[in-house]
Amino acid sequence: MKRWMVMIVCLLLAVLFAGCSHSAGTNPQTNEKPSETTEEKGIGESTVQTGSYTTQEIKCPNSTYQIYGIAYIPNDGKEKHPLIIFSHELGNSHTSGVGYAERLSQIGYAVYVFDFYGGTVGGNQTGGNNTEMSVMTEVSDLEAVLKTAKTWDFVDTDNIILMGGSQGGAVTALTGVRHQDEIEGMILLYPALSLFSDIHERFSDLDSVPEQYDMFGGWITVGKKYAADVWDIDPYQELSRYQGKVLLLHGDKDNSVDISYSDRLSKVLPNVEYHVISGGGHEFFGQPFEDAVTYITSWLESNK
Repeated sequence: MKRWMVMIVCLLLAVLFAGCSHSAGTNPQTNEKPSETTEEKGIGESTVQTGSYTTQEIKCPNSTYQIYGIAYIPNDGKEKHPLIIFSHELGNSHTSGVGYAERLSQIGYAVYVFDFYGGTVGGNQTGGNNTEMSVMTEVSDLEAVLKTAKTWDFVDTDNIILMGGSQGGAVTALTGVRHQDEIEGMILLYPALSLFSDIHERFSDLDSVPEQYDMFGGWITVGKKYAADVWDIDPYQELSRYQGKVLLLHGDKDNSVDISYSDRLSKVLPNVEYHVISGGGHEFFGQPFEDAVTYITSWLESNK
């Protein structure tokens, strides 16, 4: 009797498991594969949810590598959000944009912070050698991020804003000019337009540029590509062609990029809001950071 009971239980379990199983990666109703998976979109599995936003690791393909980044997505119940793409300073990583991402996600903006290929002195999860990096390789990276971002389900593709600091600000500016029909505006923080003139002041011609050379007292080593890629670029002439809205912020205590470069830029851009951050150095911390967030928030609200 007991043997018959065991056989009946085994038979019932077999029927149950057969009914629940289906091929991995297929729709159990149609037995068809979904059109595009989150993996194909570069969306990773590391998701962290807080009270006001969710963070999602997302990689963007460019050439032979994957650009690492993290999206900060507001938890406001909305399906689509305007997106801000933050480009970090030379030597930094995506972490320099986290403070802005945390604050701006609270007012309904998704923010994507990422690591350029090369151009950092630690903490770069994209990889790459600093001697292979230039402003224009970073423009290529930002273009790849912009292209990929348009495929993300949480993004309002009609409302994408580019934001960057220092060299990332210069990269943002050059990318914005080339893709101004695809973005709603730019936020430029102490953009390093000085790097274009610095190269010409240091080297008389391209032939005199070594294969590798140190910048900022040996703080970072770059390759000849860094100089060659921007040798013929006049950033002010380039940016004069940008017709979109720009918020320009620069600290009056910046010892790395003189404020005169942004003063000049403010006269070139046809549609710019320019503010000098009192006490702000190269990067904003403390009260200068709070002042910058206030200006950014006000500008975003006024340009909705």
